[in-house]
Amino acid sequence: MKGLILSGGKGTRLYPLTYTRAKQLIPVANEPVLFRVIRAIRDAGIADIGIVVGDTEPEIREAVGDGTRWGVTITYIRQSAPAGLAHAVKESLPFIGDDRFVMFLGDNVIQGGISPLIRQFASSDWNSQIVLKQVPNPQQFGVAELNPDGSIKRLVEKPKQPPSDLALVGIYMFDHHVREAVHAIRPSFRGELEITDAIQWLVEQGYAVHPYIHRGWWIDTGKPVDMLTANDHVLEEVTPHIAGHVDEASKVDSRVTVEAGAQIINSVVRGPAIIGENARIVNSYVGPFTSLYHDVVVENSEIEHAIVLEHSKILHVGARIQDSLIGRNAVVTHTERKPRAIQFNLGDYSQIDLV
Repeated sequence: MKGLILSGGKGTRLYPLTYTRAKQLIPVANEPVLFRVIRAIRDAGIADIGIVVGDTEPEIREAVGDGTRWGVTITYIRQSAPAGLAHAVKESLPFIGDDRFVMFLGDNVIQGGISPLIRQFASSDWNSQIVLKQVPNPQQFGVAELNPDGSIKRLVEKPKQPPSDLALVGIYMFDHHVREAVHAIRPSFRGELEITDAIQWLVEQGYAVHPYIHRGWWIDTGKPVDMLTANDHVLEEVTPHIAGHVDEASKVDSRVTVEAGAQIINSVVRGPAIIGENARIVNSYVGPFTSLYHDVVVENSEIEHAIVLEHSKILHVGARIQDSLIGRNAVVTHTERKPRAIQFNLGDYSQIDLV
């Protein structure tokens, strides 16, 4: 089998972080989401992986390289336009050939990996397998309606009145018959070739499409709150270790990872949390569900339930920072200058809540 990762979106719902970074490269528990997807496919025994890219191709290429670090071979596929998931498959057909393949959205995070699914599909005579998950807001996703026997009755993309609460998770498996499907369908009202329409075509033609209902957690990291939720889940899966320096005046509990070169001085860190390489925490409190990426500095401040990206600084902030995403090279600080006032330099689409 081959792997196909879709990594071409602009990530508009994550602005302003994604003005300058591909959304798939934003880390959860200090690992870019795209890296986690590559590992999941590799761990399922697939070493030939194509990555569909768009405008962020240079950054994706620089970060991922040729796949050597994961022991896989990466092929980059430039999608000519953001015209839907089935369109991405259509433009990937020269890479896929007649092989079976798994398609994984590069901004999705799922519990448990996909190895069992791959084994199940590889040993079956199914033409496709789709992963479904019960969600409270199915109108925001492709939705599956099942027959009483559990087989697929129909699929519909982002329906105003969903026929069920079973959303299509961003993981799909196909054999060569998908080639016929993506050529047979027409653009939807959104002007896109929908993967739901391609799967529906397979169903209507009598091909075997097997639904798998995922019982663990799954996060589509499209919005800031989703990134924080994904970070929460992944932090709970991390096996903690201390590779950096923790001085005697600090208290670091057993659920905290301190990566190489990091320093924790006269501070309290409560997990699950991860302190990145060469980060420096001084006279501060870092609370649960916090990921500080490499080279972050926190001094005389408090932060919890947050993601802070590389080279950012949080200095002498009197109030606790929480439920926050802070981008690269940001500086959050406090001044005693008079007159007292709140001063910001915020990028487009920024959001800040004051209490």
